[in-house]
Amino acid sequence: MRVRGRWVVLGLALAVFGVLAWRQWFAPSARADAAARAAVERIVPDSVRIKVEVLNATSIRGLARRGTFHLRDLGFDVVSSGNAPEQRDSTLVLVRSGRMDWGELAATGLGGARVEARPDSSRYLDLTILLGATWRPPPQAFHP
Repeated sequence: MRVRGRWVVLGLALAVFGVLAWRQWFAPSARADAAARAAVERIVPDSVRIKVEVLNATSIRGLARRGTFHLRDLGFDVVSSGNAPEQRDSTLVLVRSGRMDWGELAATGLGGARVEARPDSSRYLDLTILLGATWRPPPQAFHP
């Protein structure tokens, strides 16, 4: 009976040690990832909803997806993404709703882009963003 009690105490001690070791080595990296995501500053006010379409205008695979993640981190409401019919060297922001200030805000968030007014009331969008070959997504935490 005494031997059995020692095994139970040893098992509990190992379990406690395992939990403490896990918190020491793995929990700080989870906090660092959360801090990295929080480091991206939201530029769209909370009371505003800017609906955006992101299109990859290059041959670089996954650029629209990376742009979608980046713009969502900035506070834009990305409602669709895909590939553009033509390829471009530079990034272009098309303002669909007439709010040029929103286009300038998106251009600033992307690190610089040309902004053009191309109203289109048939689309339920405020902006269409054509990501060009010169746009590079910022380094960020892994998004599954």
